Amino acid sequence: MTTVIFSIDQGTTSSRTLVFSPKGEILFTAQEEFPQLYPQDGWVEHDPEAIWSTVLSTLKQAQAYAAERDLSVAAIGITNQRETTLVWDRETGKPLYNAIVWQDRRTAEICRGLAKKLPAEDLQAKTGLLHDPYFSGSKMAWILDNVDGAREKAEHGELCFGTIDSFLIWRLTEGKRHVTDATNASRTNLFDIHAQRWDEGLLNLFNVPKAGLPEVLDCAADFGICTVLGMDIPITGVAGDQQAAAIGQACFEVGDIKSTYGTGCFVLLNTGSEAITSKNRLLTTVGYRIKGETTYALEGSIFMAGASVQWLRDKMKLVDDARETEAVCERLDSTEGVYLVPAFTGLGAPYWAPDARGAVFGMTRNTGRDQVIRATVESVVYQTYDLFDAMSKDGVAPTALRVDGGMTANSWMCGYLADILDMPVLRPKVLETTALGAAYLAGLGAGIYSSMQEVAGQWSAERTFTPSLDAKTRETRLADWAKYVQKLLS
Repeated sequence: MTTVIFSIDQGTTSSRTLVFSPKGEILFTAQEEFPQLYPQDGWVEHDPEAIWSTVLSTLKQAQAYAAERDLSVAAIGITNQRETTLVWDRETGKPLYNAIVWQDRRTAEICRGLAKKLPAEDLQAKTGLLHDPYFSGSKMAWILDNVDGAREKAEHGELCFGTIDSFLIWRLTEGKRHVTDATNASRTNLFDIHAQRWDEGLLNLFNVPKAGLPEVLDCAADFGICTVLGMDIPITGVAGDQQAAAIGQACFEVGDIKSTYGTGCFVLLNTGSEAITSKNRLLTTVGYRIKGETTYALEGSIFMAGASVQWLRDKMKLVDDARETEAVCERLDSTEGVYLVPAFTGLGAPYWAPDARGAVFGMTRNTGRDQVIRATVESVVYQTYDLFDAMSKDGVAPTALRVDGGMTANSWMCGYLADILDMPVLRPKVLETTALGAAYLAGLGAGIYSSMQEVAGQWSAERTFTPSLDAKTRETRLADWAKYVQKLLS
């Protein structure tokens, strides 16, 4: 029997299960979308049962595919939208409230209050993160404080709280395991990334009882046995989506850097065993933890990338399909001075302005559909430049960028990214690097691979984009972008 690995990729807008061969080839994909809930301005939620049902359904489709072909499933890997937070009953497994999504801004005031109690530099020294509603700790506290009886139950150890990976593992193992991995733990603001443990001082600050938190494991480890498919399959690899993408991109050497363009955009730079503290409002995070050894990363987070194109399609009705944007961008020489700053849910790194809102600048009577579409795609590129600029100020100067995610199917965008960053951009043969990274971790945990370096040789570029834009045009456009961002923030 041929051995395969199942990779669950639980994202912000859909759940997928992919079947990989040990060589990293995609054999099968099942995907199901679920609704986005916006109960108030700045609030974003998901129905946990919708997440679970789409995961279980795609997993069963993968199981059927494997069974029809007499494939042996060695292990399951899980990667997930990070920071999105749930609280559920330890006895029944029933969530107390909707999942509060990473994009959600409701705890901005809570975070401002916490910043008065613990200076930002002290928080950053332990967690690598900032006081921002993006992270999980304040979301957990909000649920405990706003659902009747929740805090009392939590104090008595009757509740579990965690990120999506923990919830899925709980359900897949039928309540037998409450665990997470070091990458997801590092996104909560409750985890000391240097000591690699939940921090009592931070738990007290955020008022989150330790009894409800999961055990933190390596990224390749024994996370339990999936028993919901009528057969036992070990879960042996877990990582948050951006870290999983870096693993799928084989960013195993110090200085390796990748940028993922999904709902948001996330740049991760491998800094090895050194946790570099940014002086320019980037994040320090756990890249991965294997066999007890932690590799760190410097990260920049953009909240709106593919989500901006989704806005063009679903709200503005300017395109019927995201793929149309490439042809629109190609047929224009420029946006004619139009700039979109997509602060629909605030601005992430390096601005961290949760109350900022989106705006379009530079419109004239000649501005039409095409200019707005291209300005939206360009905004993702400019935001990426802002992250690279912050990294350079921190003394890090990458020389090439590996990209992945749905938006990178747009070759025009990849080319413009090379132009604005003024460096080569490499697009891999396997664009599904997030799911691939989870599969690699599961394979490592199951003994299919002896080390992550063993799988690094499987990475290859499908296309390399090189800069062609003249320096003057590049500098002018970046100056205009910076001017409009500052207008929005002032």
